[in-house]
Amino acid sequence: MSALHEGGTFKPPSTGLEHVDVINEDLNDITEQKAEIYGKLDASIESGSRKFQHRIYVSYITDPCILGLDFLQRFNFTVDLEKNEIRTGGEEIPLFSASAEHSKLCCILAKEKTIIPARSECLIQGVPDVFGQLRYAVTDFPSQCSQKCVLVAATLVDLKREAITVRVLILDNKPRTVGKGADIATCEPVVDIVARPQ
Repeated sequence: MSALHEGGTFKPPSTGLEHVDVINEDLNDITEQKAEIYGKLDASIESGSRKFQHRIYVSYITDPCILGLDFLQRFNFTVDLEKNEIRTGGEEIPLFSASAEHSKLCCILAKEKTIIPARSECLIQGVPDVFGQLRYAVTDFPSQCSQKCVLVAATLVDLKREAITVRVLILDNKPRTVGKGADIATCEPVVDIVARPQ
């Protein structure tokens, strides 16, 4: 099933729901959480250089738009997860909007020498090893380090800030020393952030 966020790209003027055929149904996600469906809408969907007309559900969902199997099968799309693209009519369309250079991992380097006591948690200030390529990323454990007895919290960070805080946890009974310039975290790029109202 294809669904569109109530405030999504296809929103008509004013309230945005004038052209929606109202229905009284709920949408369940894979965790069984429900989202109210406002109705159905005939939408023009642009993918690559082609436009498609498709009937979609309008609902409050996190993503701006979800194209379901109904859409992909109807218009003969092929999904290639290995190449991170979808294909239709001989056209290859990237699945994510991040460019190849943005999809590369970056590292967070320690700003100063820090000693982390045994069996403790510490916030370490760091800086990205490469500036200007990404804006937002999620921190993870450095890819080239041994993960034994050390954890790095997965945290959304703004790489344009002067300092990036990385939360590190030592699980064993030995203190650890992190040298200035040491690789303390790997950053996975974040393509899109959607703010949900409270």
